[in-house]
Amino acid sequence: MATGIRKSSERSDLADSWGEFHTEAGRSLLDLVDESPVLLIFLRHFACAFCAQALDRVSQVRQQIEAKGVRPVFVHLGSPQRAKPYFDYYNLSDVERISNPEATLYQLPAFALTRTNPFLHFLNLTVWKGWLKGAMFKYGIGMIKEDADQMPGVFFLKERKIVRAFRHRTIADEPDYLKLAGAG
Repeated sequence: MATGIRKSSERSDLADSWGEFHTEAGRSLLDLVDESPVLLIFLRHFACAFCAQALDRVSQVRQQIEAKGVRPVFVHLGSPQRAKPYFDYYNLSDVERISNPEATLYQLPAFALTRTNPFLHFLNLTVWKGWLKGAMFKYGIGMIKEDADQMPGVFFLKERKIVRAFRHRTIADEPDYLKLAGAG
């Protein structure tokens, strides 16, 4: 009995925290999750080639994700004005997104997305392979204006809980968005 009460309390706390975060269109994350399953995609900074790669890949599989009744929602560290050209470029201008420059949503215990020293990425062979595989050449790199320490992640949210999660170990990790959304 106590376990059931604890899980109910945890779900309530999670729902309460999701109600505090609103998209750029003014909708709460909790309202979105209550309407339909959500694929919540946390991005790094917009100067990151792997961030652009994530936007491009989600754009490519968006129809398949939505065909399963799943709504992609992005969380980013920039201002809405800074984010707009990136989402427009990848034909994602109509996708819900949450501007979270303070990274408070990233740091919720339920998501627990880590922070790393960005200079350590230069020492990681997986990151170099990702860059050389084409990420840097196709998507480029730019001037960092957001928090380069923050790591990304992807979460499938349904019925006020996290059903599946992908927490990046390196910035070059490539989540299977379709599989996470249950569409693959």
